[in-house]
Amino acid sequence: MRKWWPLVAVCLGAFMLLVDVTIVTVALPAMARGLRTSFAGLQWVLDIYALSLAALLLGAGSLADLLGRRRVYIAGLVLFAAASLACGLAPNAATLIAARGVQGIGGVAMFTTTLALINSTYQGRDRGVAFAVWGAVNGVAAAAGPILGGLLTEHVGWRSIFLVNLPVSAVTIALTLACVGASPGMPGARPDVAGMGAFTVCAGALTYGLIRAGGDGFGAAVPVGMFGLAAVALVVFVVVERRIGHPLLDLGLFRSPSFTAIMLGGLLLMASAFACLAFTSVWLQAELGLGPVRAGLALLPMAVTSFVASAASARLLNRVSPRLTIGIGLLLIGTGSGLQAVLDASSSWTALVPGLMVGGLGVGIAIPALSSAAMAVAPHERGGMAAGAFNTFRQLGYALGIAVLGVVLRSRVEHVLTGHVPDAHAMAGAASGGRAPHVAIVGSAVASGLNAVYAVSAALGLAGGIIVLALVRPARSVRDPEPARETAAA
Repeated sequence: MRKWWPLVAVCLGAFMLLVDVTIVTVALPAMARGLRTSFAGLQWVLDIYALSLAALLLGAGSLADLLGRRRVYIAGLVLFAAASLACGLAPNAATLIAARGVQGIGGVAMFTTTLALINSTYQGRDRGVAFAVWGAVNGVAAAAGPILGGLLTEHVGWRSIFLVNLPVSAVTIALTLACVGASPGMPGARPDVAGMGAFTVCAGALTYGLIRAGGDGFGAAVPVGMFGLAAVALVVFVVVERRIGHPLLDLGLFRSPSFTAIMLGGLLLMASAFACLAFTSVWLQAELGLGPVRAGLALLPMAVTSFVASAASARLLNRVSPRLTIGIGLLLIGTGSGLQAVLDASSSWTALVPGLMVGGLGVGIAIPALSSAAMAVAPHERGGMAAGAFNTFRQLGYALGIAVLGVVLRSRVEHVLTGHVPDAHAMAGAASGGRAPHVAIVGSAVASGLNAVYAVSAALGLAGGIIVLALVRPARSVRDPEPARETAAA
């Protein structure tokens, strides 16, 4: 049993930071009331955390390789705990959003090192089991966040969703110091500061531009300016990475169709399966009148199904090609999102159950296989880079998914309301945030908007499945074949 304590330490940190991605979804209405702000303002509580993860994961992965993975993991835990305390004590929305950004930075340091720590701690069959457990924890954490958030918000208060991280962080730090071996860094090498800055600007500008486009329109000055800035930053990033001796991301990895497909698969999985949960939660509470606990429980079918599927896949699918496991999992996620696009003004939460179960099945099957496959396509000494790239694409998918689906929801709601209310644009913004009057036309418009959200989510999931099935090659074709055979069993 002693050999599994390092895995417990790593999975505790991963569970905590991933729960915090979605735990606030059902607490946003309570936060808005408590801090006297709008839902639109507090959307940044979701976006800034996901954006921090997406924009900084690559840099943190590189720093973990340079400075030592255990050291970076512990530093991340300490920063995450301090920021969680600041979130729990925040007196206003601006302070809460700023603290969430810092919390995301701590989460980056934790997340980027978890896969690499597992990869260096376990070998052979134990490594495959460890990756399977880590993948199961990932799937359950992302899906269970709304449930835990609902329970804490309704029975303790919304601030408790952040304060609960303090004891968990303390236990995780103690376990890591006691059980996880120190990993050597790479002395003499310098971090790719220029690459980090360019990628951070690119991810941040793109996400912010999409969020502003939801209210201002894609042709407005701010969105256009942000998209232009993102494009310039991307060009700078590519130029820097091609010329520097120790790049943040070895662009040569993308010559492998398998690596490219796995990165896109991780991005599209998060956008399809999880980005829509925030809008679903608002509909459950604002339109159906459910409390935070019942809104969280309405999403329980996804959490339960993903947990069962993750556990079963480790035993039943250990000899199945990752190409099939990941591809079929993404197709199931897309199908599940499509099955939810059946709402109307009279629908109840039970209309979501079939789609949530099918999507949860896909999540449980795909995430463990994606994680192991991502590590298999890079050399062992670049484990931090591979983990950082994979997790970057996942969290970028979540951040961009929220932004894109927010635009889809508001546009569709405004289209339905046009001609029925005096100011359809303003009413669409209020309805998207759950602050519109409870009248029939608004209920119909929100249901129609959610159907559009689920339809786009379905298209993203199905596209991801097709890409993986078409491009991922057998494990023997990757650059480090022996680890590929070991981790493919996950």
